[in-house]
Amino acid sequence: MTSFTPPVDDMRFLLTQVLDFDGQIATLPGCEDVSAEFAGEVLTEAARFAAEKLAPLNLPGDEQGAALQDGKVTTPEGFPQAYRDFVEAGWVGLSGNPEFGGQGLPRTLQILLDEMVSGANVSFGLFPGLTSGAAEALEHHGSDELKAQWLPGLVTGETCGAMALTEANAGTDLGLLRARAEPVGDGTYKVTGTKIFISSGDQDFGNNIVHLVLARLPDAPAGVKGISMFLVPKFLPAEDGGLGVRNTMSVGALEHKMGIHAQPTCVMNYDEAIGWLVGEPGRGLNAMFTMMNNERLFVGIQGLGIAEAAHQKAATYARERLQGRSSDNTRAPVPIIEHADVRKMLLEGRAFLDAGRALAVWTAMQMDIAARHPDPEVRSQANGIVLLMTPVIKAAFTDMGFETAVKAQQVFGGHGYIHEWGMEQFVRDARITQIYEGTNGVQAMDLVGRKLPMENGELMVRFLTLVESDLAAAGGSPFAAQLTEALVPLRRITQDLVAQKGDVEALGAAATDTLRLVALVSLGWMWVRMVRACKGEDSAIARKTRAVAGYFFARMLPQVHALAAQIEAGPETIMTMDAELF
Repeated sequence: MTSFTPPVDDMRFLLTQVLDFDGQIATLPGCEDVSAEFAGEVLTEAARFAAEKLAPLNLPGDEQGAALQDGKVTTPEGFPQAYRDFVEAGWVGLSGNPEFGGQGLPRTLQILLDEMVSGANVSFGLFPGLTSGAAEALEHHGSDELKAQWLPGLVTGETCGAMALTEANAGTDLGLLRARAEPVGDGTYKVTGTKIFISSGDQDFGNNIVHLVLARLPDAPAGVKGISMFLVPKFLPAEDGGLGVRNTMSVGALEHKMGIHAQPTCVMNYDEAIGWLVGEPGRGLNAMFTMMNNERLFVGIQGLGIAEAAHQKAATYARERLQGRSSDNTRAPVPIIEHADVRKMLLEGRAFLDAGRALAVWTAMQMDIAARHPDPEVRSQANGIVLLMTPVIKAAFTDMGFETAVKAQQVFGGHGYIHEWGMEQFVRDARITQIYEGTNGVQAMDLVGRKLPMENGELMVRFLTLVESDLAAAGGSPFAAQLTEALVPLRRITQDLVAQKGDVEALGAAATDTLRLVALVSLGWMWVRMVRACKGEDSAIARKTRAVAGYFFARMLPQVHALAAQIEAGPETIMTMDAELF
């Protein structure tokens, strides 16, 4: 089977022809030297690393898995060296703050790097992904002393990061957590408690690991307002700045999981482990959400990356596998890609992947604008768009990514069920993306309960107005006309949901369908932009774009109207049945 090939040409197409990277990003302060051409060179090098160093470790890493023996975690063979190579090449600090050793490149490039790494080896990608998230949380909320002490290592990746939220009794409802922190009197705290599901909780890379732990101070009130965040390192710092003594934290067990076997997902025990308060007392959840929002976008990109890798293998297999007769009954056997059902599965995956990547890049560009634009009003509006799109990308990309992986596995028939082909691993690995960093149902409730009502609904209105203005510029495109028609029920439904703010049953019944509806319209918007960008061209990318866009608008966008009907049926069809009847 062919190995994973990051789609650099498709990425260049988006940056140069569709989303105007040079006009939107290369003009921002700090990005003046980052042209689309330069970005393409960076992505080419990233693709080489992902394909040559990370992808070959994916299948054997799944077979070997992470292990715990005598309290020590080991990662699969090749992982420690690959991580050290990743750090040495500067990939962890690609978009990190230059003040602390990062390269300061746009978040747009970071998102595309994350996709490549996720497609090559999603278990590996969690190590740098969580490290970058921890660095961002500390940079936004840590004291100057903590930032000076810990950010240089986190930004470059020489120190790893992990987030410790979940407890056995406190999952989504973090107000129930019991971990506690006692002040020592010298500015440090003794953190005690047990956390579960801690990705990258420990490893054998030979470096330090910073855990951002949620815990309660002695006088903390009940509920989420009583939660504070603490920086708890695996090794306490020595006087010379190196690794000192081991902190009193340990791995109680490794979770036995459906997928991401190479990633050590730990049960962590903190036994009066020394830590430092990050941010204000009682504001830990606010600080942690900086990291969580970062990770939610990252997880959405994981769904995209796994789906791309699975789809590539399925498309190659479909061209090579000979089975059955041609449609005109004149040839046999023929490549299975000639069969309509196989083509349909591949087209549906491609319809999500190309538009999903475009939407991810566009959202990342809004993040760069929000961080760097000189006009505060422009920054504020871009940040609002990022907030709106975060639950959509996390949930829709992981749902559609999993669906794409399953269809790719189906293309292989019985071989897809056999481990050595790698397809069943993609399915297992993709499944967690729909669950961690807030299940997709939680993301849908975040969209309808928090994001749609923002600014009394005006945030969504601004987004839809932006889409409409773009569609008007597309002229007489039939795709633009079809998408304009799909905006009508979306506007009506979002207005109704804003009016129903506080009605938990109504919002809960509509949440997941509404998120899917927003995602389909957003993907359709990206397809309109891509088709317009290649107008008059006859390149391979242009031909693919027009063909796959045709499939999307013929078979996927019409789902909008069925979803709208389901949403407008109201909660009665869901909530009237007695719970015991289930």
